[in-house]
Amino acid sequence: MWRSIFLATGIVLCILGAECLILEKAVLANDNPPPAQQTTSLFLTAPTPTNREIKPPEWAPWTLMSCGAVVILYSYSIKRQQ
Repeated sequence: MWRSIFLATGIVLCILGAECLILEKAVLANDNPPPAQQTTSLFLTAPTPTNREIKPPEWAPWTLMSCGAVVILYSYSIKRQQ
């Protein structure tokens, strides 16, 4: 069981690293519709929801892929339970 958990973790890390290598940034859209303009006073307005941007740093893709490869190699060194 441990072998499969480590193997799955390594594969996920490699895929996440490859995605970070391909993508420059990811924009997460807000699901909530914008509220109607509700002004509480003359100067205060309701805040508008904004989209969230995720920009991975330059070291992230290679670090994730290399850690994933190490974890995959480690999973093959774990003995199988009979």
